[in-house]
This record gives sequence, C-alpha cells and structure tokens, in this order.
Amino acid sequence: MILKINPQNPQERLLRQAVEALKNGGLIAYPTDTCYAVGCDLYNTKGIARIYQLKRRPLNKPFSFICGDLKNISEYAQVGNFAYKTMKRLLPGPYTFVLEASRAVPKILQTRRHTVGIRVPDHPIALGLVGLLGHPIISTSASLPEGPVESDPYEIAEKFNPHLSLIIDAGIILPAPSSVISLIDDAPEVIRAGKGDVSGFA
Repeated sequence: MILKINPQNPQERLLRQAVEALKNGGLIAYPTDTCYAVGCDLYNTKGIARIYQLKRRPLNKPFSFICGDLKNISEYAQVGNFAYKTMKRLLPGPYTFVLEASRAVPKILQTRRHTVGIRVPDHPIALGLVGLLGHPIISTSASLPEGPVESDPYEIAEKFNPHLSLIIDAGIILPAPSSVISLIDDAPEVIRAGKGDVSGFA
C-alpha cells in the first residue's frame, strides 16, 4: 500500500497508519533527509528478522536506527560531553553517530564492541513516525542487496513487493549517504564522509 503524505506537514492520521504497520511487525519504506529508508520497530523481533532477511545481512552487522531527538539518543547510548555538544550542533541532520550502546538497545542491534549507529534525520515524516511510535525505528537504505538505493516510491513498491507492509510517498528523493562519525570516548573519527559536512572533524 502506498500512502501519499505531505513531506512538510505530515498528516497525523496517515502517520498513525504507518506506525500501526510497524507495531504489527511489518516493514515500511519511509523518507529521510538522505534517502528512502526501509525500517521496522526497534523492539519487534518479527520485524527485525524480516529486515535482516530482506537485506540478506549477517546478524553480526547491525543496522542503525533513528531517534526523535538528543534526549531520546541518551536513552539508547552513552553520550559524553563532547558528543552531546557535537550532536546538539549538527542534529537533526544527515549524520549517523556511532556511540556506545546502553542497556535499552536489543543485543541483535549492537556490534561485538557494544556500539550502535544512531540518526536524527531532518525530515518531518521520519521524526513524526518515531514520535508516534514512542521509540526508535531501525533504518536501512531502500535498496535490495547489490542494487542501487531507490529514489522513487513507486519503484520501491515494484521492487520490494511483497516484503513491505506500507510505502510512504513523499515525492522523489535523490539518495546521498549520511556522514558516519564515531564519537566513542569523545574521540571523533570520520568513518564515512557523506551528505553531512565533516570538515569540522578533520
């Protein structure tokens, strides 16, 4: 099912339909500030199993997830002083921050070193979904293994059928990867330079 939602001013009634799909263990495609993403509820084991299967991802390679704001991040990760100031300056925005996981993160989503990748995308729909769900959504680009990241919700519908419960149509989004920065122990390290400016970490 494709739901057309206003990207600037999302209709809550429609967002709630997407949140219901997440709560029921479904996968949805939704827009972020970098690309269309496929996601599931952080605490739904059925959804997590489906997303690993869809992406043919080994279990030792965890997905990142999106939080609603900084306060939300500190529930799921250890946030030092420098990390807090850095994220306050850059979020919401096209960054994935790698931090030490807190106990609230399911083990399957932690690396062997107990780290997690967390995003707060600058997109009203993504943030609206997290707000209504009440906890994070797993986020991975809307691409099949070995395939390109799709920019058109109708192409996503065609290629991902029947794996997704719902696709949010927020228009075309040309994909650009987020910048990935590790802030573990308050020692910044640029892991991937993407859409977010990383010159301040050089």
